Amino acid sequence: MAPSDRKPSDRAPSARRFTPEELAAARDRLVPDVAASGLRVLFCGINPGLMSAATGHHFARPGNRFWPVLHRSGFTPRQLRPDEEAELLTYGLGITNVVARASARADELSVEEYREGGRLLAEKVARLRPQWLAVVGVTAYRLAFDDKRAKIGPQERTIGATRIWALPNPSGLNAHWSPAAMAEEYGRLRSAVVL
Repeated sequence: MAPSDRKPSDRAPSARRFTPEELAAARDRLVPDVAASGLRVLFCGINPGLMSAATGHHFARPGNRFWPVLHRSGFTPRQLRPDEEAELLTYGLGITNVVARASARADELSVEEYREGGRLLAEKVARLRPQWLAVVGVTAYRLAFDDKRAKIGPQERTIGATRIWALPNPSGLNAHWSPAAMAEEYGRLRSAVVL
């Protein structure tokens, strides 16, 4: 069923409108990881936005392009909604964040939070052992892993046997990347994944 064919009762919980007060109350909340051992790819966001924190689902803001790009690049057979994120596990995929706490914008995070997030992320990856860690936001990768020269694409650094790929940030605020170009880069990662 196409999104436009859905009845209001079929809409995802994340599609409801939140008041500014409800979003403000979601600040600093945590959104649980969607993760398991041995994933093909563990996608890693910067940190949850307020909409994600309010709904409890990753990449929940309607303007975020993560879910359409994930499908368009071939990672999922259909475009998932944020409230269907647990289905990612059936495809060998998961989601976590560099910094766990929610904020309105990533620029509210401190360098220390990124570095501590990178340390905790490395511990998580060492424990879960995904094939790839895909950090969605090269700036977040640079700050979390203190790699000022990192560019979009595969990185030289590994965490144990886990390879790392820096992907474009799917936020609607990232105007430098069109959805098509973003899907192409995500597709490059998909081609590198051992199925």
